[in-house]
Amino acid sequence: MDSFEGRCWLDWWANSSTLLGCAEVAVAITVMDGGWSARGRLLSDGPEEREAFNSLCALDPVFTLRFEDESTVPVTVHAPDDTAWFVVTEYSGPVQRAVTYEFRVT
Repeated sequence: MDSFEGRCWLDWWANSSTLLGCAEVAVAITVMDGGWSARGRLLSDGPEEREAFNSLCALDPVFTLRFEDESTVPVTVHAPDDTAWFVVTEYSGPVQRAVTYEFRVT
């Protein structure tokens, strides 16, 4: 396979058993020497969906990219502010990561 274009999901897991968010995306993946490059966009890109997606990216940009056949790969999402398309790279860091975030209730 030299390329893939299709529908996938970006799953954001708080831990191994708690899925906090899921975004349906269109992705385009191209195989290159020594790896691959990919970009994607949200399929439902309303203001609420974009805000929720950007919040998850800001909290921790590591997602699980899930294909229609249920295969997965851990990825980092690099979401630019000025366009609907974002860049996806393979995540190669540790499986367990600490994420710190403070919620303020007013």
